[in-house]
Amino acid sequence: MAIGAGRAGADSIRDEQWVLAGYRAETALWPVSQGGGITVAVIDSGVMASHQDLTGQVVPGADFSGDNGDGTVDRDGHGTGMASLIAGHGHGDGAGIMGLAPKAKILPVRVSWDSADAVAQAGLVRAIRFAVDHGAKVVNMSIGGYAGADQETRGAVKYAVDHDVVMVAATGNSGSQAAHVEYPAAIPGVVAVGAVDRQGRLWEKSSYGPETTLVAPGAEIYRASAKTSAGYGVGNGTSDATAYVSATAALIRAKYPELSAGQVINRMIRTATPPQDGSAVPGSRYGFGVLAPAKALAADPVVDGGSRENPLVGRAESQGAAGDGVTESPGGEAVVPAAGAGGAGGGGWFGVGVAVGVALWGVLVGGVVAVVVWVVRVRRRRGAGG
Repeated sequence: MAIGAGRAGADSIRDEQWVLAGYRAETALWPVSQGGGITVAVIDSGVMASHQDLTGQVVPGADFSGDNGDGTVDRDGHGTGMASLIAGHGHGDGAGIMGLAPKAKILPVRVSWDSADAVAQAGLVRAIRFAVDHGAKVVNMSIGGYAGADQETRGAVKYAVDHDVVMVAATGNSGSQAAHVEYPAAIPGVVAVGAVDRQGRLWEKSSYGPETTLVAPGAEIYRASAKTSAGYGVGNGTSDATAYVSATAALIRAKYPELSAGQVINRMIRTATPPQDGSAVPGSRYGFGVLAPAKALAADPVVDGGSRENPLVGRAESQGAAGDGVTESPGGEAVVPAAGAGGAGGGGWFGVGVAVGVALWGVLVGGVVAVVVWVVRVRRRRGAGG
C-alpha cells in the first residue's frame, strides 16, 4: 500500500498505518488478544491523556522531570506518539491511530530529557521503580544515550526484572556512526530494539550491536501528536519499533497471564522472522530477527515449558564488558530462535515495494536536531523523529 501524498484528514490516518496491515492486526492479532488487563508504562516525555485516540486508555502516572503532575503533560509529543502505537483505539468509524494492543492501559511516567545531570538520571531510576510498583507488566523506554548506565540505573532494571516486568528500550538512531547499542537498552535483561523499514531492511539510522535483541517496524510510522488533541505526525526511529515490541509483549501477557516476563521475551525471540537479506541470527544488526506478533501469540508448549528466567540477564555488554554478545540464559543455555521463516504475522509484507509520499494533519514531521546525552533524553534527530 502506498502512502498517498496530499491526503490530509483524520480518516486517512488509519489507512497510512501499514504496520497494521502487515501484521494482519484485525484478523491475526486482535481476535486472539488486544492487551486487555495489561498496563504498559511509557517512560518518556509524558502522554496527553485527552488525545482523541487515547481517551480512557491513560491512567494517572507520575512526573519525575522536576514538574509536579501525573505524567499527562507532554510538551514534546514523543511520549503521546509512543502510547498511541501501543494502545491507541482510534475514534469514530475507522478513524485515527490504532495501537497494536488497543485495550492495554498506559501508565505515563514523565522524565526530564533536557539534561544529563544527576537529577535527570535519578529521575529515570525513580521512573522505573514507580512503574513496577504501580502495576506495569511492560515498560517502554523509547529513550537513550551512549554513556554507560550507573549502578542505580542498573539496580532499577534489576528491580524490574526481579518483579517479573518486561523491559523494552530502543537501540538508538545513529546507525553506523555509532556502532553500539545505547543505554538503557544495553543493560542486561532489557529487550534492545532496532528498526526496519517496509521491506524488512534495517533502517539506515538504526543503531546496532551485539546487544540487539529484535527489530520491528520503525520507518514511515504514523502516530498521535500532542500538538492538539486531534493531532498526528509521521516519523522514523527505533523509538517506534520499541513501542511495537512493547505492545506485542502486552498482547502475550494478556493472552497468557501465567507466563513469566522471561517466557514472554523467549516467545518473541524464538518466533522472530529471519532477515530477508539472509543475515545470520542472532546477529548485531537484526538481533534474533524481525518481530512477528501473531507467531508470538500462538500456543508454544516448548517455550512455555522452559525456564521462567529472563533470557537476557546473562547478556554481555559490548561497551566495556567482555563477551561476544551471544544471548544466554542464566543457566548458560544459548537462546536460539525457532527454525524457519514467514508464517502468520511474519515478514510477508516486508517484501512489498512501495512508493513513498508523506502527508501530515495538524502536526510536525520528524524531529529536531539534538545532542545525544545519557539516559532520559528522548531521541530527536533531524530526519528521524524517533
